[in-house]
Amino acid sequence: MTRLLAVADSDSYLKWAAGLLDALPEDWTTDLVVVRTPIAPSAAQIAAAVSGTRAGAAGRELPAVLPARQLRRTAERFRPDVVLLACTGPVVDALAAETLAGLRPRPVLVSGLPGISVPATEKAWLFRSGCDLFVVHSGREVAEFSAIGRELGGGGAVALARLPYLDLGGLGDRGADTGGGVRDRVVFATQAKVPRRREEREDVLLALAALARARPDLDVVVKLRARDDERQTHNERHHYERLWNALADEGRIDRDLVRFAAGPMHEHLSRAAGFVTVSSTAALEAIAGHVPLLVLSDFGVSAEMINLVFEGSGCLGTLDDLAKADFRTPDAEWCRANYFHDASATDWTGRVAALVSAARAGTLEPARSLLDGPEHAAARRRARLRLEVPPKVLRYGYRAKRRMRRYLKAL
Repeated sequence: MTRLLAVADSDSYLKWAAGLLDALPEDWTTDLVVVRTPIAPSAAQIAAAVSGTRAGAAGRELPAVLPARQLRRTAERFRPDVVLLACTGPVVDALAAETLAGLRPRPVLVSGLPGISVPATEKAWLFRSGCDLFVVHSGREVAEFSAIGRELGGGGAVALARLPYLDLGGLGDRGADTGGGVRDRVVFATQAKVPRRREEREDVLLALAALARARPDLDVVVKLRARDDERQTHNERHHYERLWNALADEGRIDRDLVRFAAGPMHEHLSRAAGFVTVSSTAALEAIAGHVPLLVLSDFGVSAEMINLVFEGSGCLGTLDDLAKADFRTPDAEWCRANYFHDASATDWTGRVAALVSAARAGTLEPARSLLDGPEHAAARRRARLRLEVPPKVLRYGYRAKRRMRRYLKAL
């Protein structure tokens, strides 16, 4: 029997971890927890993240949110053969190097990225170089991260998995029909990081308002990853719901034209006649659910916009296309090359099993973290602070420092 402990630190990583656990062999014993950091998801976000997975099954307790010290004690009691570190990079590094270091028996450390990871970045590899296996989700990503690993050294092997969200709620390979019900919804999936400028986000909302006016038969929904008072993996400076209310206060739009909602993406897609995003992994969920879509190109198609991978997909379009409900069907060849590979190519569970066997035999060499030197000690201390200090205390500390800087500047 193999035992796996999965640790997440944010809503997107929790969703990824819960889906990956469902792909494990039936005889594996698993546990899923959230480590407490300033970006830990709320109870509602946790419920949405695990919806449609075994971790979110009816009657089952939601994953617990644990401080770092309690996480260590949980790991010591559970005695995992594998620890899946489904966390942001600095937290992965701090957990692997300090919080969970020295566990016996020595577990296999697995990490990865929860969505589209094109182009591959050195930063993502560096933070996860203390892990034995790095999980990504397309042949292109495997090739790019393997090349980075060969160049920089450190780390372990790179493995291929299918993005777990692509098979939730009856989507993807489990059938083209997602319920056969009414499809009267257009879903806009937000992305915290892009577009960055307030004016660009307002342009998206104005196009959604134009669509809602032109097509009153459609329910136009802005699907949020977090409400304005909730945290998510990345900070969102200009929250769409706040911007919408400001536009309504200025009289530029009718407040009731568009609806804002949270909850599981697969539930929204089951009613969707169209899907739109600037850059979100949810675009792949829409493809899996056979929902026509648009990936907006008005703000550029680049690594900075996190939408470079959609070049050649046939899904790129403009805000004008959105206002006209001109949604697209992706190119089949692009799909096969990007995230919709044949199931036989997936190798991550087999690689984990082989590493477990090596660990039990005492022949598994530890992965060499590239962040172990003294030049990285300060960054690791900052990450440890996020794990060890309660978020409210951290926030208070940041505010106090800002007030002091303003006071000194005024002198």
